[in-house]
This record gives sequence, C-alpha cells and structure tokens, in this order.
Amino acid sequence: MSGSVMRASEDPAAPATLTGQLARYIRTKPVSRADLDAAAFFTLDALANTLAGRNSAPGRVLLDWWQAGHPGNQPVEPASLSFLAGALTHILETDDLHRESVVHPGCVVVPAAWALGAARGADGKALLTAILHGFEACTRVGMGVGAEHYRIWHNTATCGPFGSAMAAAHLLGLDEAQSINALGNAGSQAAGLWQFLETGAMTKHLHAGHAAEAGMKAAELASFGFTGPPAILEGEKGFFRAACPDARPDQVMAEPDALWQLRRTSIKPWPSCRHTHPAIDAGEELRDRLAAETRSAEEIETVKVETYRAALDVCDRPVATTDYEAKFSLQHAVSAALLRPVVDFEAFGDAARAQCAALATRVTLEAADPFACAYPNAWGARVTLALKDGTQHVAERTNAKGDPEAPLSDGDMIAKARMLMRHGAIADPDRLIEAILALPDGGELPDLHLV
Repeated sequence: MSGSVMRASEDPAAPATLTGQLARYIRTKPVSRADLDAAAFFTLDALANTLAGRNSAPGRVLLDWWQAGHPGNQPVEPASLSFLAGALTHILETDDLHRESVVHPGCVVVPAAWALGAARGADGKALLTAILHGFEACTRVGMGVGAEHYRIWHNTATCGPFGSAMAAAHLLGLDEAQSINALGNAGSQAAGLWQFLETGAMTKHLHAGHAAEAGMKAAELASFGFTGPPAILEGEKGFFRAACPDARPDQVMAEPDALWQLRRTSIKPWPSCRHTHPAIDAGEELRDRLAAETRSAEEIETVKVETYRAALDVCDRPVATTDYEAKFSLQHAVSAALLRPVVDFEAFGDAARAQCAALATRVTLEAADPFACAYPNAWGARVTLALKDGTQHVAERTNAKGDPEAPLSDGDMIAKARMLMRHGAIADPDRLIEAILALPDGGELPDLHLV
C-alpha cells in the first residue's frame, strides 16, 4: 500500500488519523454561492434520475417491494427511504460520475441528504451544503483506493457510504468526533462487487441504495454516541488494507485548495456506462461527417476504438442481449452512435440492438495511449472507421462530453432533467425544476411524491 497518512505537523491539534483529517477538512471548507448553485444543479440531475428510475423493470420491482413493506400511511424512516431513492437513481445509467475516483456520488449522497433533510425540515442551503460535504467525502476516499480496487469492487458501493455519512453528519449537526465515528462505521459497511455484470443482474442498483442507507445509519448512530473506528481507512485491518492492493492514501487529502469535488464531477448526457461516452461522442461526429459527405454507414467495414483499460474491463461486450448489457457494451454504444440519429433510451432496446448487432461484431477495442496513461484524470477515446473503399475517418475525444472541461450548459442540464422527469411521469416538471434550482436561496424542499 503506497503513500502514507498526511499529518498537519504544523498543527499539534491535527487529527491523528486520515479519517479525522478528512472530517475536519470538509467541515471547515468554505462554501460560496457559486458552490451552492452548482450543488443545486447536481441535486436536480440526481433527483430527476430518481424519478425516472421508477419507469424501468428494476424500478417497478423496487416499488413493489417498497409497497409490500410499507402499507397504508405509516411513517417512513429516512434511512429506508434513502435506500429506495438511491437504488432508483442509479438504474438508468444517466447519473453523474467523478472521474478520478470512479464514483457516482449523486446516486448515494443526494437521496440520503434529501430524505434526511426533508424529514428534519432542513432548508435549501443546509441541504446543498450537506451534499457538497457528501460528494467531497466519497470522492476523496475514492481517489485513494487505487486502480486495482475497481477491477473487483464497485467504487460507488464501497466509497459511497462515506459520502452519505458525511452529508447526514452535517444535517444532524454532528461535531468532529461524532463525524469521525460516522465515517468509521460507514467504511466498515463498504461492499459491492462487479460480479453482477456477467448476467446483467439488478445488483448495481442495490449498491447505490445500500451505500445511501448505510452511511445515514452510521451518522444517526453517531448522534447517539455509537462509536466507530477512527483509522478505518489506513488501519492494519481497515478499508485500504482489506480491499485496495495499490491504495494511495496520500490522495485522500491531496490538493486541499481545490474546488469542491462536486464541481469536478461530470454529468452524463447519454444513458449508458460513462466509459462508453467518449466513444459515443466521437462516433456521433463520424456519423455526421459521413452524412455530410453523402456516404452511408453501410460503407463501414470495421470500427476500431482506442481507449483506456478500465473501459475495456467493464464494457468489452461484443454481443448485448439485454438493454442493460447494451449500456455496458462499447461495441454496441459506438455502433448506435454511428447508425442512429440520437443515442437515447431507445438506442439500447430490442430494435436498436438488432439494428446494431452486425456492426458491433466488427468493432475492435484496444487500450492505447494517450488515453490509457491519462486515465483516470481524463476519460478519452479514439474511433477509427475503415470504409470498404479503403478510406479511413478518425475522431477522438480527450474528455467526454459533460466533463468539467466540456460541460453541459445550464440549458442542457434543465433539458435533461425535464426529459428524465417526463420519463418518470411527472406532469409538471418545470415547477419542480424551478423549486430545486431555488434551493441556494434557502427555500423549502419540495415534495417529490416519490412513492
């Protein structure tokens, strides 16, 4: 395990553990109006995903399970509601993604903060500050886990509880010692394996729900004096030692003067695994280029995608038999970008898979520089088309659309939220969008009518 615990030697009262340093750093980091405005847009994106997730096969299973366990108008515990909302938020593969940590923070932090904030009557500013805290905790832990962790463990599942715990700690008014206890017990509940990818099981949604609930419970217990391990990260029997062969503890507290990590998080424009997005973006450019030259996609002989290793580890799937498998298939995703006018929810359905199947089998994948060495700081790809007449067309992306370097506009974000909410059968999405974006002014949390 490389790296070491960073101690603030100039401060004799500095916390002795990495968890303590992280808690103090987050609790004392200044929050500006621009930070709150950014948090409002990320909250909008996450909640739109929550509502849209209900209109899916896994979403309907989750809602049936919820109704069976909550008959009538019984009071709902915030932790339980955060599980349901977290699971729903991660279903459609359109939630946010923090590149350096490979964590989807919004699907864990926002459901937990919203459920607890609504139950406690928090105002918009308190909620958004909690969300900033939560994003910071889970992404900074995620930056420390190392690349090998991601090969087996799902970072959102394992690092997510730190985020929901830190968000809940703010809303519960925990002091520093209680916050450390909350983070310690959140980390002890870290779990979530990639095995579900082999069959396309619904487990990934369970990961987000559990992470949201586990962190909140850890914080709630801490408020009653329940203690947790202060060296949960770097301890001899802690998280890094157990699950992170090439952990980088120094990265947890790196760049202390950086913007809040929420502002370094990416928003996904397409409903598929984020690893497919640079290739989709390049593929759409090539599709338009062929059309401008009055050439047909039928003239494509082969497609080569060059990207980074993690994308191949998760998304090398030449034959996709379900919508979910297609969302984790670089071969299908780039074929859809080349053959279809828009990569939307339907681009991964039965008809689209049939349309793209032949081309997908002619797509080859390769881990190659500069993309391999730039990951995880940059997620890029190059797509090369070889046409039947021997000509080639190439397009590449250093960063994916929606990254901080290539951000979606406010209008794009609102349009995406409106589309997701309509998918989730929200009759008046603009009213809800306006209320969420008004939260930096301290407004009340609107009722989502989730269940």
